[in-house]
Amino acid sequence: MAKISMAQGAGGERMQEFIREFVLQELDHDFGEIPLSLLDDAAIVDGIAFTTDSYTVKPIFFPGGDIGSLAVAGTVNDLAVMGAAPVALSCAMIIQEGFSSDDLHKIMRSMNSTSKKAGVRIVTGDTKVVEKQAVDGIFINTSGIGRRYEHLDGNIARIREHRPFKWNWPNDSAVAPGDILIASGSIGNHGVAILSSREGYGFETSVKSDAAPLNHMISAALEVGGVCAMKDPTRGGLSNLLNEWADKSHVGLRVREEDIPMDGPVITACEMLGIDPLEIGNEGKVIMAVVPSMAEEVLKTVRAFPEGKKAKIIGEATEDVSGVMMETHTGGKRVVEPPIGDPVPRIC
Repeated sequence: MAKISMAQGAGGERMQEFIREFVLQELDHDFGEIPLSLLDDAAIVDGIAFTTDSYTVKPIFFPGGDIGSLAVAGTVNDLAVMGAAPVALSCAMIIQEGFSSDDLHKIMRSMNSTSKKAGVRIVTGDTKVVEKQAVDGIFINTSGIGRRYEHLDGNIARIREHRPFKWNWPNDSAVAPGDILIASGSIGNHGVAILSSREGYGFETSVKSDAAPLNHMISAALEVGGVCAMKDPTRGGLSNLLNEWADKSHVGLRVREEDIPMDGPVITACEMLGIDPLEIGNEGKVIMAVVPSMAEEVLKTVRAFPEGKKAKIIGEATEDVSGVMMETHTGGKRVVEPPIGDPVPRIC
């Protein structure tokens, strides 16, 4: 009998196979404006965005954050990239017997602080306590609902001034040739921060997690207009995100290695560990696909926020390539393949 593997929950090709076999094959999945079958970061049902995510990060406290701040930021961002302003969250916790009450207080305070920063509240939840060794300390699930951003209609109207656009929400299937790709900041920080704080890896770095709610920055970008698709490069990193867009939108994507923002310590750590930084998960970055005439203004707006100060244009959608092609530092070209799984397990 086949067994479920770690790779099937890691965000790469194996996870896509898992979803097709166990989710789309077994569940009815064509309900709503943005249904489950599209496999976006949130579903849209009766005009309401709805998403859920579970967090098993190890360790639960890491440079720049903890499992609580991560859970809130991750769910807020999954709503925001769909064009939805977060309204309310739920929080469900599975806690191992013997877990430190002081640590639980820290986690709950962190969740509250991050929720306030995002302008959203946790309004319902559930708690289970299980015997020792049943879970690794604490696992958290957060779900969220969101309303359509007030600027979303204007954003879509600006897209339609330049090209046909059949969608009423930004989504993974909405990228078209000519769209400009913007990264909101340096990639790889969260995954490297997690690795640096794990026992046994034997290296130290000043890198901190980028985990943060991005809804205010995204709202400002939508007010400018012309944003066709948005996604946060979590499990599987930038590589997985770009390949999802190319596959779902049936478009080629060309990116330039020298334009992809990366911090020096992240590059050094990845080289030392033999990890491709494009495949490392992030929890406080967003990639946007924007119509060309609005790209510079959107970029300027994103850079005005602390979370977007290192934002850069990294490439464009095109009919000239198939899949994802990267122009390298040396002037060559290489295909960016979707990762099999995440090289850093349990980062979220």
